[in-house]
Amino acid sequence: MEFDFQAMIFAFVGGLGLFLFGLKFMSGALQEVAGDRMRTILEQGTKSPIRGVITGMTVTALIQSSSAATVLTVGLVNARLLTLKQAIGVIMGANIGTTVTVYLIGFNLQAYVLPIIAVGVITFMFAKNKKAQLIGQAILGFGILFFGLTIMGDGMKPLKDLQVFTDLMISIEDNAILGVLIGVIFTGLVQASSATIGVLQELAFQGAITYQQAVPILFGDNIGTTVTALLAAIGTGVAARRAALTHFMFNVIGTIIFIPLFISGLFEKMIIYFTNYLFILIPGNVSWDALNIKLQIAQTHLVFNLSNTLIQLPFVAVLAFIVTKLIPDSKQEEEEQDKNKTIYVDKRFLVNPSVALAQATRETLRMGEMTIEAFSNAMSYFDNRQKSLKEKGEKIEDTIDHLEREITDYIVLASEKRLSKEDSYQSYALLQSINDIESIADISYNIIEQADYAAQHQVKFSGEAKEELTRMIDLTKETLKLTMQVLEKKDKILARKVEKNEELIDKMQAEYRRAHIRRLNERVCNGNNGAVFLDLLGNLERISDLCRNIIEYAIGEK
Repeated sequence: MEFDFQAMIFAFVGGLGLFLFGLKFMSGALQEVAGDRMRTILEQGTKSPIRGVITGMTVTALIQSSSAATVLTVGLVNARLLTLKQAIGVIMGANIGTTVTVYLIGFNLQAYVLPIIAVGVITFMFAKNKKAQLIGQAILGFGILFFGLTIMGDGMKPLKDLQVFTDLMISIEDNAILGVLIGVIFTGLVQASSATIGVLQELAFQGAITYQQAVPILFGDNIGTTVTALLAAIGTGVAARRAALTHFMFNVIGTIIFIPLFISGLFEKMIIYFTNYLFILIPGNVSWDALNIKLQIAQTHLVFNLSNTLIQLPFVAVLAFIVTKLIPDSKQEEEEQDKNKTIYVDKRFLVNPSVALAQATRETLRMGEMTIEAFSNAMSYFDNRQKSLKEKGEKIEDTIDHLEREITDYIVLASEKRLSKEDSYQSYALLQSINDIESIADISYNIIEQADYAAQHQVKFSGEAKEELTRMIDLTKETLKLTMQVLEKKDKILARKVEKNEELIDKMQAEYRRAHIRRLNERVCNGNNGAVFLDLLGNLERISDLCRNIIEYAIGEK
């Protein structure tokens, strides 16, 4: 029989391309449907390693991408929102959750591919509701994924008659490590374990490889999928690099444990026992022999990841200790420099705009807390003129200016993606709020400069003027704090309190201006004193105006 290399390669490459596109298209839609809830689930469901495993499984099963779940976890560790131990549990769970895709491939749905694609296209193109469109996109991606598998399967049929390929597969039976290496390299290149395991299932289904030849490659696929997390950790903080290394170590250790068990035949017996007596996912009277080879590979994938997790879960602290020793803490000077950088925003989150905007909100709140500190510091400097307070004010001002640029650029990048109506408004509201927060920081630094002017001209306030300023300063500080709470919680009751405070500050300014004119007429204060006093009142009133702007953006009234 004449072997057509070109037809086979074209079918394989084209089919793999469709598979990868379908997988990404489906996963992207599911991630958009999940939105920021995915990040919330990860943060709230990781208080113990066991909960972390369940959370990792859930998130990965929902979005159909262990790579996306792991990269998100690395990003959260880098943002200091997850500890290393919490991340290890999530990573273990993600390995189990990714088996869902492999099971779906195991069911021979090729006969239904075209109707699935048709349903997906109709829903995606004609649904009015954004969520319905995303569900249509997920269905379409699922159909394209299977269509790609069909093309690959048909193209790879002749491989079983190719002597070179047959010899290579036979050599894997004699040397399981070779199979592991093939799996590592292939998955490392494709960066999608579901795709490479799908190829493996199709090769086995076409009779090109046996179950015994497929399992070592399957082990290698599990190691190769860690490449995505390792690449995601480049340029991140120490904690994120440790999380990525843990993912790699977890799968390597699992392979080292199970390869001898596979070679001895114990692993296959374990899977058969699990299938015949414990497995309940497939309805009906299920036995190992009744499963097609695609489902046998899917079953093996599940048992490997499940067993590996159960074995290594009690040693999470040991894994954390080892990677901490392998990747030691940075020098203190580097940590100090990092304080002036963004903490929560990370380019890895940009694949999911909802998550990215939630992280930008966190960074904005951090910037807001710094602004409160800048205001308090400025008022302290106005009272006692300590040089250290002025230096601190300059540093805070520089940091806030830097954060404004970084967060603004990040939100612009997130907004380049297709945004929902809610996300679109959030990006707009954040950009406006950031600008106003930075303006408050500028005003705070102006107060420091006013303090220098007051010292230079020996300005002293009367007892009445001091009392008036104290009342207005205290109310402004309270308003600032409430504003940041509204920005965080979107609490309309607190927002009404900010509005009342702003109105009260406006009245105070008018009243205190009149009192100041009276003191001028009574010659209680002079021109220089009056200029500083009025400027200070004006700055406090402008801060309250900006606070009102921010809360109106936060609760959607702008």
